Amino acid sequence: MGSGSRGVVVTSMGFAGLMLLLSGADMATGVPFGGQTMFDVMMIIASGIVMYMGVSCLKDIR
Repeated sequence: MGSGSRGVVVTSMGFAGLMLLLSGADMATGVPFGGQTMFDVMMIIASGIVMYMGVSCLKDIR
């Protein structure tokens, strides 16, 4: 895989991290998404999976 693939993986990990932070903030304050707890939990799980897969992919690229 080339540098373009690395950029796509890093960008997806960045967006997953952003969604993780927003979902955590929503659970604490209820501001970005209206405080829907089930939505927040699902987004945190999905973000964690994307981050895990991104790290695994970056290890394979090396």
